[in-house]
Amino acid sequence: MYLDCLVEIPETKGKLAYLKRGKTTYVYYETDRTYDPGKQYTAPKRVVIGKKSEESPGMLQPNENFLRFFPDVPLPEEQDRSARSSCVRIGGYIVIKKLIEESGVADILKKYLEPKDLGLFLDLAAYSIIMENNAAQYYPDYAYNHPLFTENMRIYSDSKVSGFLGTLSRDCSISFLNDWNENRDHREKVYISYDSTNKNCQAGDIEMLEYGNAKEDAGVPIFNYSIAYDTHNREPLFYEKYPGSINDVSQLQFMLDKSRSYGYRKIGFILDRGYFSKRNIEYMDECGYSFVIVVKGMAGFINKLVKENKGSFEEEWLNAITDYGVYGKTVKRKMYRTDKRDRYFHIYYSSERAANEKRKLEKKISEMKEYLMNHTNEKCSFGGVYEHYFYLHYDESGEVFVYPEERTQVISEELKLCGYFSIVTSEKMTAKEAIDLYKSRDASEKLFRGDKSYLGNSCLRVHSDESAESKIFIEFIALILRCRMYVRLKDETKRLNKRPNFMTVPAALKELEKIEMVRQLDNIYRLDHAVTATQKTILKAFGLNAEDIKYSASAISEELRR
Repeated sequence: MYLDCLVEIPETKGKLAYLKRGKTTYVYYETDRTYDPGKQYTAPKRVVIGKKSEESPGMLQPNENFLRFFPDVPLPEEQDRSARSSCVRIGGYIVIKKLIEESGVADILKKYLEPKDLGLFLDLAAYSIIMENNAAQYYPDYAYNHPLFTENMRIYSDSKVSGFLGTLSRDCSISFLNDWNENRDHREKVYISYDSTNKNCQAGDIEMLEYGNAKEDAGVPIFNYSIAYDTHNREPLFYEKYPGSINDVSQLQFMLDKSRSYGYRKIGFILDRGYFSKRNIEYMDECGYSFVIVVKGMAGFINKLVKENKGSFEEEWLNAITDYGVYGKTVKRKMYRTDKRDRYFHIYYSSERAANEKRKLEKKISEMKEYLMNHTNEKCSFGGVYEHYFYLHYDESGEVFVYPEERTQVISEELKLCGYFSIVTSEKMTAKEAIDLYKSRDASEKLFRGDKSYLGNSCLRVHSDESAESKIFIEFIALILRCRMYVRLKDETKRLNKRPNFMTVPAALKELEKIEMVRQLDNIYRLDHAVTATQKTILKAFGLNAEDIKYSASAISEELRR
């Protein structure tokens, strides 16, 4: 990310290099030299610190690396206060301020951040939620027409934001997580939904970036990011970040140790199939943690169990779980041959799911057969997936493909298993209790979707490890606040007994952004119009009303006059 300002090119003899690409000249700074014994010469290690200005000789447009290696160079810090918009949007700010107060995040943060930094930190979190973006260069545009948490609502430039991201210490995030989890009630039994995703990084020399198994492969290095979510109290507990080459199965045991260090004892974990392994199951047993894991109906060790119980519960109304449109049955078995404990396998069948899975399988077979027929009488070979569903016939040479023959028995067996899935629990419970627990992780899955889609965090736009750490930390605070917003809106929707389309987080924020204050001839900001019926419904979810908006607007107006 390049800052919206120019600085003088530093005088560092022998340390700078220039590389022109197209019309842009990049300025490189030498950070180190390494000797290559194979090639027998010393090679410099350089990073880009900015772009040379074509209009102003001797000046460059800096990036975050410049701030890292030249921290003493003064940069423009504050924008002109007169540049504030004559129309300020206050609805989203008022709601987020209320959530900050209720959650207690500011009370914890102020123990580790200076007052001048705390305001900017909270503004960046609010900016991420309201604007669905995390790019520092666009923060001034947000600050231009929104109230701020900074002292006197100061508007900082993108260079100030970038500098701030580079100064936040990792101790701050570690201390916050320690305090945040210490405040939980460790006596109650809670189930933690644990899931991970990965993020791309557009630029920079970040240590944790590595090539790995990306969920959305953009061909760039990634890092993994996971969240532990309390399904009972419906809020995030802590997060982890680790190199992109580490898979989910390997990381789980480290997360279990971290949970223990935070003081959690009476807990269970709700996990996706990606975390299943014999060693992870054994380790959770050793820690005394219970678990809930979902597996597909066609998974190897579940396949036999489904076949044994097929036809014994799918049409029995006693086994119906109407909330989810499924039928369920529970069977007690050991998970693997050397398992020391009995597990509870909850088998489910959904006719709607069966119809969808059958259509997908039939379409898949048809497309595969069409592809094979298009390559008859050609020298070619096919992968194991084709061999699973088809007998592949070749000529006498074994090289020229002649025709495919469907493995009808294999296809029929898979069709019979469509619509089945299973949830495995370590504790005794009914099929309904098990699916209720697993469905409670829906909120954490929406949390991840919201993180990437609605917080602008599908990738990081940073050049240093310090800035990456800071953005991830701010993102977690934004997730806490956005999650509380989601829960409040969802609870209020249940009370309404209808599903208005404006009670989702993005739609609610869009409506709240219409609550505006306008600067009038006397240079005082006042509400432009009364609160609408739709806005009142949204505000009610947060314990706010039209009078609260008037009171907050008056306080904001007074703050802007200073």
